[in-house]
Amino acid sequence: MTDGRRPDVVVFDYGTGNVHSAVKALEAAGADVELTGNRKRAQEADGLLVPGVGAFTAVAEALRASHGDEVIDRRLAGGRPVLGICVGMQIMFDRGVEHGLETEGLGEWPGTVDLIRADVVPHMGWNTVRAPEDSMLFDGLRDERFYFVHSYAAQDWTLHPEGPFPKPKVTWADHGVPFVAAVENGPLSATQFHPEKSGSAGIRLLRNWVRSL
Repeated sequence: MTDGRRPDVVVFDYGTGNVHSAVKALEAAGADVELTGNRKRAQEADGLLVPGVGAFTAVAEALRASHGDEVIDRRLAGGRPVLGICVGMQIMFDRGVEHGLETEGLGEWPGTVDLIRADVVPHMGWNTVRAPEDSMLFDGLRDERFYFVHSYAAQDWTLHPEGPFPKPKVTWADHGVPFVAAVENGPLSATQFHPEKSGSAGIRLLRNWVRSL
């Protein structure tokens, strides 16, 4: 923001669990934050954070039941920033596969979220990431660790820019195999890890996002 006020961020509340830690982390990052399922507020805020806890299918169904998919689509069509976290990132892909059940995602990015091909799952704990040099989210955060807790992830990236659109910035991490740890794609950003559980590094990442609003 350039007028001196704190950016206005809505954490979209659609019944996916305790999200108060995300509210507190965004406040520490410099935002005025409201936890609400009100679509009008979610549409109008400077930034929208989409949390996600639990199974892909449950999150996708709850988001659609609350018309959150429509809010996200309209915001992105208007170039208004959205940040997805954990399963809130996963549902941005075409589909998720859990225990043989395939669920349609929001289709913002091509690809499938499925079980990580590793000896030990879930992937739980602190891990480093490999971010592009020109990443906005990870500016000043080289070699930092972030907190992950998940068994499923997108393990490939197939979206290529068309026409005048900038190339998406994709950040990777490793747990048995490489997987997508974060994406910056115009107004849509997302992280597989939990910034709100990642200590000072997570707050700094959220501050980078808040400052871009």
